[in-house]
Amino acid sequence: MTGELGGVDLARQALIAAREAAKKNGAAIRKPKRRTTTVVRRDGREPLGLGAAIGMMMTERGMVAPAAGGSVLADFDDILAAAVPELAGRVQATAFDAETGRLDVVPDAPAVGTKLRWSAPKLIAAANERVQGGHVRALHVLAPAPVQTGSTTTAAAAPAPAVPAVPVERRPPPDGYRRAIEAHRQAAPPSRVDPGIAEAVERQTRAMRELSRRAFPEPDAVPDDAPAPIEQARLQRRRQAAATEAAALRRARDEKAGRTVAVPRRLEQTA
Repeated sequence: MTGELGGVDLARQALIAAREAAKKNGAAIRKPKRRTTTVVRRDGREPLGLGAAIGMMMTERGMVAPAAGGSVLADFDDILAAAVPELAGRVQATAFDAETGRLDVVPDAPAVGTKLRWSAPKLIAAANERVQGGHVRALHVLAPAPVQTGSTTTAAAAPAPAVPAVPVERRPPPDGYRRAIEAHRQAAPPSRVDPGIAEAVERQTRAMRELSRRAFPEPDAVPDDAPAPIEQARLQRRRQAAATEAAALRRARDEKAGRTVAVPRRLEQTA
């Protein structure tokens, strides 16, 4: 008794026929490989290398290895003293770029910057030798500026409480002090000046004053309202010019009127 095949049976027969055909053609069905992961579980008794142990300890405690750039900046004073001792304390490292290997430094004077540029290869070699993994490749000298020795912080001091002023009572000096002062005054001889010496000094002073007066005589006192010598000369010339002009005008009028003119002697001399 044969029944009709359903859809599932037809699909199963088609799959079997495809497998048979694949076997005849020599193709083999490969199953996909599953990825397996190996988990290493350590209980603290397996041997570890020193680097792995330090790395595990730093990871567990949240510690981070110091950056090379920070080491270069921190040790720059020692590097400079070892490479160029004459510039120690006169150069300050400001920044380090770990990607490009550029170290920025600031000298305190232009001459120091020039010396630093000449010593750049030696300084770079000393930095790479002292700081492992620093990889300093270039030295960039910035504009000169005063070198800061350290950061100074100023804190505002709390105001001191006001203390009322207490009047100071002055004590009288002791009797011993008074007796000592009096004895010193009595023992000190009074100053004595020889009258002859004093008279000679006075005569010499008068003679020096007389010589000074003769050598440098004082000018005559001129009233404030009196004109200066230059002004007097100018005024006299103006008066002479005015008199000459007046005489010339009178002569011209007399000649025009037909009268004989008496020429002054001064005009005849100047004509």
